[in-house]
Amino acid sequence: MAIQSFPHQTSFYSGKVRDVYTINNDVLVMIASDRISAFDVILPKTIPFKGQVLNQIAAFMLNQTKNICPNWLINTPAPNVSIGKKCNPFKIEMVVRGNLTGHSWRTYSRGKYTLCGVEMPIGLKENDFFPSPIITPTTKAAKGHDEDISKDEIIKQGLATKSEWDILANYSLSLFEKGKQLAAERGLILADTKYEFGKIGDTIYLMDEIHTPDSSRYFYSEGFEERQFKGERQKQLSKEFVREWLIANDFMGKEGQEIPEMSNEWIDTISNRYIELFERVIGEKFSPITLSEKETYELVLSQL
Repeated sequence: MAIQSFPHQTSFYSGKVRDVYTINNDVLVMIASDRISAFDVILPKTIPFKGQVLNQIAAFMLNQTKNICPNWLINTPAPNVSIGKKCNPFKIEMVVRGNLTGHSWRTYSRGKYTLCGVEMPIGLKENDFFPSPIITPTTKAAKGHDEDISKDEIIKQGLATKSEWDILANYSLSLFEKGKQLAAERGLILADTKYEFGKIGDTIYLMDEIHTPDSSRYFYSEGFEERQFKGERQKQLSKEFVREWLIANDFMGKEGQEIPEMSNEWIDTISNRYIELFERVIGEKFSPITLSEKETYELVLSQL
């Protein structure tokens, strides 16, 4: 998607996977592209229908959680487009972890039992549940890699005040609890996820996407305990399988590493996994919709 501009547009930003248009300095038009990123690097090929999957899951989840905290979403005029309130973002991501997996496991397996200032219990296996969910925030880098940061450092650096942190933490844990409940109804476990927040005046809003395969990791509930007992890999729905493929092909986003070639078959596999997650999480059949740039533009225009 490469729409040039909308009436009354005041700025444009192209992120890793989204193109964001600011209208009148107070409204955002966010177009979810089919780009895919891993290790903070945009991969060279696009994934069919990925933008639609992300946008529709996010809209569903934002509507399901709007009683927990205010969120930025106004409407979704096209399958891969959301229009919402422009917030002044906190430059942190609130990462909530219910299970010892992904980055937390990679840290833990190296014998480091503290992550972002949070102590992790000794004696856990990969993918085990934490006694209760933990918050392991990261900085929100405009470019390059996000970095782990502790609650104390966030407050010290002025990224959030103590009272703001308390609200962000409370919202994040409440959203995670709701996400876990919605996942459980669909036979899934929400293992970890991230939330982004911003402010309009004194009010804190939930921003961006939530509980999507780009921002979250889901395990299948059925057979989870048995696989844990046997020390087997967990069956999961997330973007982690893309990261694992990259790692297996010697790419982790580090300087000098080359992104491995993505075959058409592998691209189809990724697309199908995204669609599978949509259908599992939402409980509805996915209906792929392809719109031209002109059709998307006109749908957005009708809502502005």
